[in-house]
Amino acid sequence: MKNLILHLETIRQLATEKENENENFRFFLKEQDGELIDKKVQRLNEWVTEKTDCTSCGNCCKSLLINVTTNEAESLAAHLQTSLETIKERYLDVSPGGKMVISSIPCHFLQGTKCSIYENRFEGCREFPHLDRPNFTQRLFGTMMYYGTCPIIFNVIESLKQELEFNKP
Repeated sequence: MKNLILHLETIRQLATEKENENENFRFFLKEQDGELIDKKVQRLNEWVTEKTDCTSCGNCCKSLLINVTTNEAESLAAHLQTSLETIKERYLDVSPGGKMVISSIPCHFLQGTKCSIYENRFEGCREFPHLDRPNFTQRLFGTMMYYGTCPIIFNVIESLKQELEFNKP
């Protein structure tokens, strides 16, 4: 496997340069065996994640709209030693149907590049970038939205291209 690129500006620049290539890669992946691709992506995700310090980046916290469950909001209230109502007022938007999402992008809890509630962060935060989940080829649009901002996604995709010999003459 190749060396990882972790410099955020380089990733952003390469993402712009590779827009057409990535669009072609999405179509290419749709034609592949989904289970085989899942195995490769999950293996690459483990490898890349081991070598990536998410707390030195924080880009996901600057761009994700995270759903929050009642249990998560209650847990955060207990952690911050405040009421659930205060959590809702300060940090969440609540739909008429009761669905809750973080009310600010970047996230209220991002301090520099680190999460100030890391141990109590929400499930959506814990699971991002979702590369360990099955059916990767069915989630390409959402994944590729973060290709230029998430070092893990960028490096997994680039390593996957290399393994699949994509765009090789």
